[in-house]
Amino acid sequence: MAFGGAVVTSPLCLQAQTPSRMRRVGVLLAGAKDDPVTLDYIAALREGLAKLGWTESRNIELDYRWAAADSDQFPVLAKELLALQPDVIVAVTTTAAAALRRETTTTPVVFVNVVDPIGSGLVASLARPGGNFTGFIHFEPSMAGKWLEMLKQVAPAITHVAVLFSPKTLPSHGLYVRAIEAAAPSFAVQSFALPASDAAEIERAIDTFALKPNGGLIVLPDATPVVNRGPIIAHAARNHLPAVYPFSFFVRDGGLMSYGVNSSDRYRQAASYVDRILKGAKPADLPVQMPTQFELVINLKTAKALGLTIPQSLLLRADEVIQ
Repeated sequence: MAFGGAVVTSPLCLQAQTPSRMRRVGVLLAGAKDDPVTLDYIAALREGLAKLGWTESRNIELDYRWAAADSDQFPVLAKELLALQPDVIVAVTTTAAAALRRETTTTPVVFVNVVDPIGSGLVASLARPGGNFTGFIHFEPSMAGKWLEMLKQVAPAITHVAVLFSPKTLPSHGLYVRAIEAAAPSFAVQSFALPASDAAEIERAIDTFALKPNGGLIVLPDATPVVNRGPIIAHAARNHLPAVYPFSFFVRDGGLMSYGVNSSDRYRQAASYVDRILKGAKPADLPVQMPTQFELVINLKTAKALGLTIPQSLLLRADEVIQ
């Protein structure tokens, strides 16, 4: 019986609400352990799980591994996580997911920041993945043409565009490069693939490309540029190269402009799939989710330093303008 509006819960009821065992979730991250961006991603995942009733040390344990954009680390870390026998693993980037795919066909995996899951062999189809993998795509290759269009809008004088990526951590780079090559003639520009796998290679590649007149830069969604965003932004500024980035944190760190998904939101969404799998759903039956919303962020201070005037049409569309 309840008195004064209070609800009395019996011990039996409490026992029924408590999970029979602690659930374990592995998280294989492409970024560095101390990178603020990586920490934001982890916070978003934990927030999403908490809203669904999963709290660390109470009913769930999260085991993290960080590859720091080192392609050799992904297979090692994948084996480490699987040895812990997790109920599900969150894999960040195609490289991380592919490393897990080589090691398991049974442990459920929810991927985030993957580009071409069918071509990468992770799923049979987007609607019905069919195996132990499912998750969230963050960019389609067609986005590359949009980045080129926006770069040309802010810097109409450019005639040469470099496309920066690491083939080691972005195996699907060819999809983007070909999309930009196809779109380039309509914008009267010539595109150049700019592969670079570490900070030193990135700096040399940007400095060499900058010898061409009227240059611009497109940075692909790739763990290596994310980890090395400081040198990329600095060398783009030093060489007076207008650049468009896939994630807003590049712009908050001093880059010119970004257009892409809100990655933190994708991690909160990934938490919903982790929740469903922990409650009995199979990855094979959870459709791969495509992005539906994109955000435009512009740094006016950087634009001014480059001598660029951002069109009013872009400013009106921007989700965030950094003064």
